[in-house]
Amino acid sequence: MEAELGAELVALDADAGTCFGFNEVATSVWQALSEPRSFDDLCTRLLGEYEVGPDQCRSELKALLDDMQARGLVAVQG
Repeated sequence: MEAELGAELVALDADAGTCFGFNEVATSVWQALSEPRSFDDLCTRLLGEYEVGPDQCRSELKALLDDMQARGLVAVQG
């Protein structure tokens, strides 16, 4: 279950009883992941949406995805 609050998103995992808040960038990534996407595809998308350099984008996206994976929100394929 999720709800948008302006440019941000709140997601609730009712089974686990946990709630996650996503800032604007994390919301964009979360929405992009409604279908499987590669890391490079996500990076390209973010570079087109935000004023950020490629190195910073890759570093911060990796940290975000690592955190999401650790929390069981996303799974890495192949």
